[in-house]
Amino acid sequence: MVKTVILLFCLLSLSHAQDLLMQKIQNLVSPRTFAKDKAFIETVFSPKSAYYTEDGRVDSIKVIKTLKDNGILNLFFKTPREINISFKTQGKPLLFVKIMSDSLQNIGYYKYMTKESSFENSEFVWKINLTSEYAADPIILAQELEKNSCRIVDVVRENESDWSYSIDMQDAKLNVATLESGVDFSLKRSLYAYWLDVSKIGTLDIVSSLRNDWYPYIAFYDKSLKLLNVMKMDTKKTNITLEINPEAYYIKISDIYTLKNIKDDLVLTSLGRKN
Repeated sequence: MVKTVILLFCLLSLSHAQDLLMQKIQNLVSPRTFAKDKAFIETVFSPKSAYYTEDGRVDSIKVIKTLKDNGILNLFFKTPREINISFKTQGKPLLFVKIMSDSLQNIGYYKYMTKESSFENSEFVWKINLTSEYAADPIILAQELEKNSCRIVDVVRENESDWSYSIDMQDAKLNVATLESGVDFSLKRSLYAYWLDVSKIGTLDIVSSLRNDWYPYIAFYDKSLKLLNVMKMDTKKTNITLEINPEAYYIKISDIYTLKNIKDDLVLTSLGRKN
């Protein structure tokens, strides 16, 4: 009797797990596609157990990759259309928006508008809107987020052009160079402000060549990306030394007018160590 009950429980659990996987696939593809390719889907998603995480959740990214690899999921539209994307996380809003903005830019999304943002019961939600010929590729986005130690936990397709992402940013950090004591680091000419990890150093010496017309703009941030201090210098500088605030984790280096003023490298020398 006990063995029968255990066997029945196992069968019910397996059936429920399979249902969750099929529900996720049905959520990601159109009803027409699912009906047409159902037999093929059953084949390519075998064994179904391979598409679950250790804690029993459906591995959305793995499911999407299999759908894409087998030509079942199409992310392109015939003409450009409006897309709405919602990002949800438990974590630090400022750091999260910075990471998401950089990641979206890296996958080709430069022009988007924030529709809504909210922070309630430790959950931060950021919703954006844009016009594109294709929906954001979850696989490529996941790869970008991994560079910042973030992980996509779930992906929901609300409809053909609206998507929702749940993201784990427990170990999140900016994907930037970390300055080490006693090691020189050069900042090449760039159209964008320079971000660096200064969590390991106590002092930073910056040398600018005589060809540069550098008017420093330097901002310090803590680990959550809360702004600690801003330095603006309305005189051309060829050398400055900065004492790093013990709470500072990141630094942003720019020019108060334009980064075109920086024609040659800025050479950074890091000294000392934080306690």
